[in-house]
Amino acid sequence: MKLAIGIDAGGTYTDAVLVDYTQGTVLATAKAFTTRHDLTVGIREALEAILASANDQIHLVSLSTTLATNAIVEGHGAPVCALLIGYDSSLYPPETLARDLGTQRYALIAGGHTMDGEESEALDLEAARLAILEHAPHVQAFAISGYFGTRNPTHELAVQELVAELTHLPSTCGHELTQQLDALRRATTVTLNARLIPLLHELVGLVQRSLDALGIEAPLMLVKGDGSLMQVEVAALRPIETILSGPAASVVGARHLCGAQSIVVADMGGTTTDIALIEDGQPVLSTQGAHVGGWRTMIEAVEIHTAGLGGDSHVRLTEGELTLGPQRAIPLCLLAEHYPEAGDALEALVRKPMADPAEIEFLLLQRRGSVDDLEHPPFGARLFDALEQGPLSMGALRKIMRYPGLYQRYLTRLEREGIVVRSGFTPTDAAHVLGRYRAWNRSASAHGANALARALGIEPEELCSRILEQTSVRIAQEVVQKLWVQDGNGSTDALPPPALTRLVSPNGNEKIHFRPVLGPMLVGIGAPAETYFPRAAELLGGRLEIPEHSGVANALGAIVGSIIMRVEALVLPQEQEQGYRIHLPNGSSHWDDLEQALAYGRSEAARIAREMAERAGAADVRIVLHERHSHAPVSDIYGGDVYVRSCIEARAIGRPRLKT
Repeated sequence: MKLAIGIDAGGTYTDAVLVDYTQGTVLATAKAFTTRHDLTVGIREALEAILASANDQIHLVSLSTTLATNAIVEGHGAPVCALLIGYDSSLYPPETLARDLGTQRYALIAGGHTMDGEESEALDLEAARLAILEHAPHVQAFAISGYFGTRNPTHELAVQELVAELTHLPSTCGHELTQQLDALRRATTVTLNARLIPLLHELVGLVQRSLDALGIEAPLMLVKGDGSLMQVEVAALRPIETILSGPAASVVGARHLCGAQSIVVADMGGTTTDIALIEDGQPVLSTQGAHVGGWRTMIEAVEIHTAGLGGDSHVRLTEGELTLGPQRAIPLCLLAEHYPEAGDALEALVRKPMADPAEIEFLLLQRRGSVDDLEHPPFGARLFDALEQGPLSMGALRKIMRYPGLYQRYLTRLEREGIVVRSGFTPTDAAHVLGRYRAWNRSASAHGANALARALGIEPEELCSRILEQTSVRIAQEVVQKLWVQDGNGSTDALPPPALTRLVSPNGNEKIHFRPVLGPMLVGIGAPAETYFPRAAELLGGRLEIPEHSGVANALGAIVGSIIMRVEALVLPQEQEQGYRIHLPNGSSHWDDLEQALAYGRSEAARIAREMAERAGAADVRIVLHERHSHAPVSDIYGGDVYVRSCIEARAIGRPRLKT
């Protein structure tokens, strides 16, 4: 039996799954808390749990990770320099470039090519040399982008060779990541990629050491944002391709578990719910490039609609109304499971006749980290001394701070930095009270429900029913939003909240009722799926499947995916009927005959794609070609139409090479 391990380091939980790789069947699963300050802590815990069931050697390990996505969203990354070849300084003022690139360190270097791939200006290698030497002491990687580098990459490659010769620092060229035009967005994409290289290198090193410590000697793969896989040696220089890795793995896992060809996948975790489409057996990809943290990249990734709604969404009272998320909180039932004294504090609180429902919240020290680098108020030392002893209730916090409202920004920063984490009432607690979920300490959930229900003047069971209903309604509304924007009527505009309320509402409107009918089947995955998705599907008027092992579909998707590399050959006619020019990632060439140009494009795109897939760790590679030929109608005098262009996409697909 050949065993493989899939790991998904999500925002709340790290999942691991042990798989019979030949049969694709799940042998063991495990969950651990994601330790964002050091992802390997949660990974190691999950691995140790499933390895107890391993009775043979591990032949493959694959990881999906939020590292790249979180780093971009949170503005983290290594210092880098962008080397821009052939960019006109008059078109890109310094403030525009610095903002769009995300770095103040860049250099404009003379050189470049035309749209046809012809050299427009000789490359100024001396200027490139000086720029590299100037910035190298202050950066950890270089990004290289030529204005028409996708039409002819020779200048990018020459500068990359110079970086290696002078510094030995890692670098990435724009043409390695995308073949699309739009020079500035391509420069932004490759600069973001460079920022991530040292971060991913560090993560891979830590994961590899964890595997070594557990005696696992197997190839290590990473999940790309389109759901395919690549070996870590390739990913080390292309980390931006792992953005949205986690949601992509979930989609691939859902497809594997249910086997349907066209479905809506909704993955509910602790923090978010991610919704995606699978059509004809393939995840629908973002045609405009993945959009993450305000950055529009040129990286193909699964088109994901993410809602700030999960099983651990923080439930609060705001002006007498229940609000749900988007902030996450550790469920009270889970907190009390690990810290019984927190359960005792909750029990004591609800015995008070006028208990403040805000006091059911706790702060928990997650890591000291950079605490000493922060500016602290006078009570800072006492606060951390108290946190070192265990969870700190809001009542105890007020005794230390006296005026918590004045220091809310300080507390918010501690949470944002991951130094402390908040615990409070969540939908997971509501599910425990109603007996819909029984993983942890139900009494703590009941105490929290009592405090909130008392403030609203209702029974705890009614409170919890409202929360579960509100959560299910929100899920249904987010599914409608996803399908409306991407699939429903071709619009890119989101539905306004009033329209969503009318389309998906448990009560409808007094005068006219709307009831949606969901076409594709809804596949619910994630640990909370059984609790919320049946009601959501009922509201949507659709079919639902919650497959076995849906709680670890993300980790399963990390191991059952294939390696897929795509290469495009673009054929364009030359002016005045002077033949045809074909553009490929390794350069451009001229051809007199169209059929010969097309034949060369097919064979060369297939060769490059195959080589890329094999470098990424693929075995038994097969090539799939897809061609698009464009003609434009003209007067019959000229023959009725004129040839415009051809795009030949070669897709190399293979399964990962296993340990021999």
